[in-house]
Amino acid sequence: MEKLLTFIVLGLVFVSTAESRDYKSYKEQIPYSAINCRKHVAYLTDFGGKGDGVTSNTAAFKAAVDSLSKVASDGGALLVVPPGKWLTGTFSLASHFTLYVHKKAVILASQKESDYPLIDPLPSYGSGRDAPGKRFSSLIVGTNLTDVVVTGGNGTIDGQGEIWWKNFKAKKLKHTRPYLIEILHSTQVQISDLTLTNSPSWHVHPTYCTHVIIERLTILAPVTVPNTDGINPDSCTDTRIRDSYVVSGDDCIAVKSGWDQYGIRYAKPTERLSIRGFTCISPDSAVIALGSEMSGGIRDVRAEGVRALNSQSGIRIKTGAGRGGYVKDIYVRDVEMDTMKYVFWMNGDYGSHPDPGFDPKALPEITNINYRDMVGKNVTIVGSLSGIKGDAFTNICISNVTAELVAEKKKGGKGLLFGDEKAKKLPWSCVDVGGVSSKVTPKACPELVEKEEVNCAFPSDTLAIDEVELKKCFVQA
Repeated sequence: MEKLLTFIVLGLVFVSTAESRDYKSYKEQIPYSAINCRKHVAYLTDFGGKGDGVTSNTAAFKAAVDSLSKVASDGGALLVVPPGKWLTGTFSLASHFTLYVHKKAVILASQKESDYPLIDPLPSYGSGRDAPGKRFSSLIVGTNLTDVVVTGGNGTIDGQGEIWWKNFKAKKLKHTRPYLIEILHSTQVQISDLTLTNSPSWHVHPTYCTHVIIERLTILAPVTVPNTDGINPDSCTDTRIRDSYVVSGDDCIAVKSGWDQYGIRYAKPTERLSIRGFTCISPDSAVIALGSEMSGGIRDVRAEGVRALNSQSGIRIKTGAGRGGYVKDIYVRDVEMDTMKYVFWMNGDYGSHPDPGFDPKALPEITNINYRDMVGKNVTIVGSLSGIKGDAFTNICISNVTAELVAEKKKGGKGLLFGDEKAKKLPWSCVDVGGVSSKVTPKACPELVEKEEVNCAFPSDTLAIDEVELKKCFVQA
């Protein structure tokens, strides 16, 4: 093994045709898509990894990444996680590096707090989300990286979050729970072709990143567990989310950019975010949430081809006094929903502050919000739009939207209501908002002035991140 490690450091072994001695039977050349292919390939077993589901592989992952990072400038490196169950605590990634999880492999997150080092809160948050002060490091992390890929043949990363959820509910945790994947201050980031399950908290959290590609993820968490968000782009520029499926107890996609005075000071918005081909189930939260931590600003979000099933709300904006920042230039179209409490939901009274130091006079700007071409079935409330007194949400446009209201039992439990007098009072509630509506059924609230022929805006240009084409690569596994 020492001799083998020496070869790795010298960059003389593990070319693209290399094979692990322990996995010679796996000779299939498996295609995968990536920002860049890699010249050097190694296997976790080459660093002492054991896929028995019991042995800790934290040291093996760290040794592998450390060794393979030495060939980053020579065509980059790929680490294969072979078939098996690979228990591990926190480990970091490297630049010009790909982590490939075989379709029969499962990375199991350790349930020991000691396997997750404590780190400082994010500068744009000023505090942990669960508790003041420090937070536990995420399972898979990366900071200040260029060209980093986490992908596979739909292999699984299991956060084993049950013990974390239990302790969180019992208020036994002194620090914020770990996330599953968190990449910070990095560019050219790809997370794709994986099944992610049971994270202690958020599943995918790119933060302060540029050029982020998130594609073909299946994310599964119990719908009864809070804060198990699916994908949370946070203060990121040029991001695309494609062809993914999330079942969660919280927001399927939560777009963020910092919390109150810390986010205002850090001033790094999320902008140029493209979402296509996305499906969500979240009975207690949103399909796409903008906020509530949006103090650095959210701008130019484009979502289309969205499918929602049994979810609390379709598109939700969450903010409040003290947040500052803005949510503007939001464009959503081609959305199908079935069994929803809300189609549109905006909150200007969302609380939750990192500490008492926020400025209640820091009011957010919510403007140029565009929703069009949507269909909903079994909907309880079409729109609940609440701005802030003295700080109305403006330039809201909703067009070509049809929602069929859920059947409700009449008083006494006999019969059903299908849009009768009781249901007609429920579909819309609006205050401190303004804008227009066109071809909306049931008819929108008076604050959204009805006009006959309006098609709400959706940009005709193409974002640069949408034009990025992944390369076809191969791995022998």
